[in-house]
Amino acid sequence: MLKAFQYRMYPSKPQERKLEATRETCRRWYNHLLAERKTAYAERKEPIGKYEQLRRVKEHKASNPWAADVHSHVLQVVVADLDKAFQAFFRRVKAGQTAGYPRFRGRNRFASFGFKEYGNGFKIDGRRVRVSGIGRIAVRWHRPLEGTIKTLRLIKKASGWYACFSVEYTPQSLPATGRDVGVDVGIASLMTTSDGARVPPQHWYRREQKKLRVLQRQVARRTKGGKNRRKAVVQLQRHHERIANQRKDFLNKLAYTLIQQYDCIAVEHLRITNMVKNRHLAKASWMQGGATS
Repeated sequence: MLKAFQYRMYPSKPQERKLEATRETCRRWYNHLLAERKTAYAERKEPIGKYEQLRRVKEHKASNPWAADVHSHVLQVVVADLDKAFQAFFRRVKAGQTAGYPRFRGRNRFASFGFKEYGNGFKIDGRRVRVSGIGRIAVRWHRPLEGTIKTLRLIKKASGWYACFSVEYTPQSLPATGRDVGVDVGIASLMTTSDGARVPPQHWYRREQKKLRVLQRQVARRTKGGKNRRKAVVQLQRHHERIANQRKDFLNKLAYTLIQQYDCIAVEHLRITNMVKNRHLAKASWMQGGATS
């Protein structure tokens, strides 16, 4: 099975400029590919596929001075990402859902780029990651990297740059406990088990609302397009990321505790749309009954 390992990176100032330049090159390449597909279908009703655009990577590197120093696999991954967006669009159209046509990516709407083969564009060099065109980047290895490394994606978040490795991983079975449990996820309590254990809601967002209000007011008071506004936006983004990390950390630890204690975990499968529909039907029936009486 595939498993992801994510680590915080600490690039130097020149390395960070190269990372940003590569990300911007990939964003422009993504928008160019999207415009190409959109124009071809709108004007000539011709679909352009993934492999046809992959063949143009070499031409793009030769004609674009910014793309000349970018590894070919990085541009190929951009093509694959756009194709995945279209495949998801077609799947939603077929299922009758709200489709959402792939969008052009603005300056702050393109967060990552990747490499698709270990040893070809990136590799681990001691305690650093050597990336083609960027150099040896310092990484905080907060846990061991297990398995066979397959791909790498470099992600820009509000708090900095992260390296996300996809590895081929063989899971290890935990010792059997002979215990089974049912889990009910609710509103009054975050989780209630069939053993009677309850986990109260944590209210991460509510606890941080006071500081969020302050940061949001700072953003609203800054002049649009100004340097101070960009700084205020980054601070707000970092605080939202902090809240998300708190939630993720708590839920991961809770799930790990459950799988250590039980062999089989049963979770109620709820259809929220049906519950809302039945609630409206019950309300309409009650109102009709009250009117007739």
